[in-house]
Amino acid sequence: MWFQKLIQVFKIRDLRNKIFFVFFVFAIFRIMANIPVPGIEKQNLKVFFEQFQTLGILNIFTGGALERVSIVMLGLGPYITATIVLQLLTMIFPKLEELYKESGPEGREKFEQYGRILTVPLAALQSFGMLTFFARQGAIGELSFLTKLSATLTVTTGTMFLMWLGELISEKGIGNGVSLLIFAGIVAEFPSNIQAMIANYFQLLHAGYGLKKIIIFYLLFFLMSIFIIAGVTMVNEAKRAIPVSYAKRVRGRMIYGGVSTYLPLSINPAGVIPIIFALSILTLPPMLANFFSASQGILGKMARSIVIFFENPFIYGILYFSLVFLFTYFYTMVTFDPKSISENLQKMGGFIPGVRPGESTVKYLKYVLYRILPFGALFLGIMAIMPSIVQAITKIMAFSFLVGGTSILIVVSVVLETMKELNAQLEMREYERF
Repeated sequence: MWFQKLIQVFKIRDLRNKIFFVFFVFAIFRIMANIPVPGIEKQNLKVFFEQFQTLGILNIFTGGALERVSIVMLGLGPYITATIVLQLLTMIFPKLEELYKESGPEGREKFEQYGRILTVPLAALQSFGMLTFFARQGAIGELSFLTKLSATLTVTTGTMFLMWLGELISEKGIGNGVSLLIFAGIVAEFPSNIQAMIANYFQLLHAGYGLKKIIIFYLLFFLMSIFIIAGVTMVNEAKRAIPVSYAKRVRGRMIYGGVSTYLPLSINPAGVIPIIFALSILTLPPMLANFFSASQGILGKMARSIVIFFENPFIYGILYFSLVFLFTYFYTMVTFDPKSISENLQKMGGFIPGVRPGESTVKYLKYVLYRILPFGALFLGIMAIMPSIVQAITKIMAFSFLVGGTSILIVVSVVLETMKELNAQLEMREYERF
């Protein structure tokens, strides 16, 4: 059935052009991801990334661009950070909250423009900090001030160009451009993961594991991957349907309303943002500690203790899970506005059967949300630490994006959203025939 729909998509000229445009932008992104920043000598980058697990995760999002120190080494990270920061600032500044939630399309467009402006200093700060960190750890050669300045400007420009490409896809292609570019970066590492899996096989042989045991490890890995992908898909699509009825309204000779529908509340309303938050917080202490680890005295001892503390996989896993769980609640409270939903329902003549409009509806929506949110938070927390669990059981380090973490959530959600978008486009053209 899907094969027939795919053929149908490519038969429609407009849809075919949109898909080709998206692939063209993907090609530009991959070329840029392989262009190194001028003036930087790579020395021990591979070993360095193997030591820092968090940087390895960030490297997956950029499609390996960070490991290559390319002109788009930050990917779309600064833009996502800028958007999240602005969303959090809506809690502090009422004017910004009004612009984001109540000013309609024009206000939302202005809010997005603020996000683009904030991306520039964030990209400059992150690129400067990351290059300094790499140089101090000996991953790249020493950088003069002018080289560092030109490299920072290059990387910042690369980030802004990627952001523009993402908006072009949203405007002229299919789906959300930023999500699709992150998806392209994750999937682009597929060939290198196949190579890593082959290397992993020989490493297990050298470690003394028998052929039968290695085959069991590989079968177990792929079975777990299938179950995890199926679980992520189910949770991603899971909704708590709240029934909504609309009162009948008479205008002239016409009767409007009188229909029943439902308000879908997602089990995971926060998406992948809590994992990104948790990663940012877990990355910061060991990175700062590494700056001072070579120092003498109490400062150096404290820095080295912090590095050792975060290198413990058990402690790291507990902290990661706990932060993701807490941030799921925090981010949902920031973005989910039951009062606004209640007011919109009331304006449109809608109501939840058995619940009074107004404050009672707000309380009911909060009650339902608090009932389903623990499942979403627990799911995200498990997904965050799942790659470490699977790797510990199967001894396979490749294809970590298939067994949990932010990567699999992004891949599944982007694939599902793109499929829905294509379905909608096909159905729209079916209606146009009549």
